Amino acid sequence: MKVDNVKSQMRKGMLEYCIMLLLHKEPAYASDIIQKLKEAQLIVVEGTLYPLLTRLKNDDLLSYEWVESTQGPPRKYYKLTESGETFLGELEISWKELKETVNHIANR
Repeated sequence: MKVDNVKSQMRKGMLEYCIMLLLHKEPAYASDIIQKLKEAQLIVVEGTLYPLLTRLKNDDLLSYEWVESTQGPPRKYYKLTESGETFLGELEISWKELKETVNHIANR
């Protein structure tokens, strides 16, 4: 197994959590989400992001609002729903537990 494959799978596993963390801070346009993820060294393409946003919306974790743009057509801004905020809280607990487990094993 190549290390790149493992790294890719780890990133995919964290992508949903990272998107929800970004949207917890403020509503965002898909291109803005991609840019912030790239800044954090989590490279994502539109072909990966849009299906994930759609799934999260269908699961009632996200909603969106159309906002008029001065540079073209209206933009769809995503934000967490109340259910999304609750789910994010559960993910934060899981992340903390996982991080503690890995740190415990790594430091033995």
